[in-house]
Amino acid sequence: QVNLVESGGGLVQAGGSLRLSCAASGGTFSTYAMGWFRQAPGKEREFVAAISWDGRTTRVVDSVKGRLTISRDDAKNTAYLQMDSLKSEDTAVYYCAADRSGIVRLNIDAFSYWGQGTQVTVSS
Repeated sequence: QVNLVESGGGLVQAGGSLRLSCAASGGTFSTYAMGWFRQAPGKEREFVAAISWDGRTTRVVDSVKGRLTISRDDAKNTAYLQMDSLKSEDTAVYYCAADRSGIVRLNIDAFSYWGQGTQVTVSS
C-alpha cells in the first residue's frame, strides 16, 4: 500500500507562488508515474500535471502551461508542483496521485493511489 501526503497549500495573492509537495511511503516510488489533480468547488476533479517514473516525460494541462511545473526527487520519495503566477481560477483542492504503470497518463482512472488533498486559495 502506498501512502501519499500533500503539503504546501495555503492562501496566496494573485501573482504569487506556492510549492506543493507529495511525500510517498510504502511501495516503490521510483517506479511510479506521479500526477497532480485539482478539484474546485462544484466541479469535477481535473488533471493538472504528470511526470513519468524517470522524470523524462512531463505533461501539464494547457491552462497552466508556463506557470505550473511538476518535478520529482526519488531520493526523497517526493513529487512537487511548483506554482507561479497564480490566478484566482487556480483555487482548488490539489491532490497528488501515483500511477503504477510508470508512464504519463492523463485519465484519472489510471492512478491507483491518492493523497488526501491540500487546499490552495488564490485571492484576487
